[in-house]
Amino acid sequence: MFASRYACLASMASACVRAAPIALLLAVALLLPCSPVLAQEKVVFAINWKAESSQGGFYQALVDGTYKRYGLDVEIRQGGPQVNNRPLLSAGRIDFLLTGNLLHSFDNVRNKVPTIVVASMFQKDPQALITHPGQYATWDDMKKAPVIFIAKDAQYTWWQWMKSQGFNDSQLKPYAYNSSAFLANKRSVQQGYITAEPIAIEKAAGFVPKTFLLSDNGWSTYANTIEARTETVKNKPEMVRKFVEASIIGWVNYLHGDRSAANAMIRRENPDMTQDELDRGVVLLRQLGIVDSGDSLTRGIGAIDPARIRDFYDKMVKAGLYKAGEVDLSQVATTEFINKGAGVELRTKLAAPAK
Repeated sequence: MFASRYACLASMASACVRAAPIALLLAVALLLPCSPVLAQEKVVFAINWKAESSQGGFYQALVDGTYKRYGLDVEIRQGGPQVNNRPLLSAGRIDFLLTGNLLHSFDNVRNKVPTIVVASMFQKDPQALITHPGQYATWDDMKKAPVIFIAKDAQYTWWQWMKSQGFNDSQLKPYAYNSSAFLANKRSVQQGYITAEPIAIEKAAGFVPKTFLLSDNGWSTYANTIEARTETVKNKPEMVRKFVEASIIGWVNYLHGDRSAANAMIRRENPDMTQDELDRGVVLLRQLGIVDSGDSLTRGIGAIDPARIRDFYDKMVKAGLYKAGEVDLSQVATTEFINKGAGVELRTKLAAPAK
């Protein structure tokens, strides 16, 4: 009896020993599908305005899983008229910041704020001057306009450059982000963001305004630049590379692929945004070459040429915004993570006509 009992226990023990490797393998197998989730690196990215088509590529990369495939858990935080995300970058509370143009970066370098541009999603600044149809045929014609409505912040930046081009302060009137004064005066000119004010004016007034991009008339800054802390670039270059490249892929897919899920998320984040505004915004981004133009066509979205940074800085010196040699331009941007052709092949594939 005892012998049979011990024999049974021995048999059970032997079976357990034989089963142990199998159990271990099963446990490992169960854990393996979870490993990509565990490997996700948290990234906080703040944008400079409310969600709209101008940030569409980032939302695309979020909703279609591009960021996740690159091993990143990205959180996008909106900006807006009452939100200033800029101090959060240098304070280390966010990892990346979407900013307007190179003037912000020049200021950071001049003031020894330890940030640097790692990519530029827009080859052209979407800032524009808007006129009533049939009033002004050329950029130079607007130098005779009786009134030009310009917002206060722009009065200290690109308006100073415009004055160096022949415009003058006698034309200047404050723009409070309301187009009623512009609509009441057919000879007036108003500033506007190409994917915002022109669309709103057409909707409200029933006519298509004429637009003049600053970037098509000498305003050579990059726009929608992504800034990071210099210590992040130094200590986490692989994370920066992943974020930049995934964002580039997101922009290619947003402009040339199925953007419906991204647009749905944008509308959830910003309920004031309509589907019509998003659709028109994408059309304008594509038609005007805001993203796809210049170096981005061969080097990939996000491309930056240091010579162009120098050109823009020289113009700002001439306009009186900076002194010659005041800003170390080598500290403004890095090309470590761009200019490598990311997304070019995908864009060619998506933009190819169907057979």
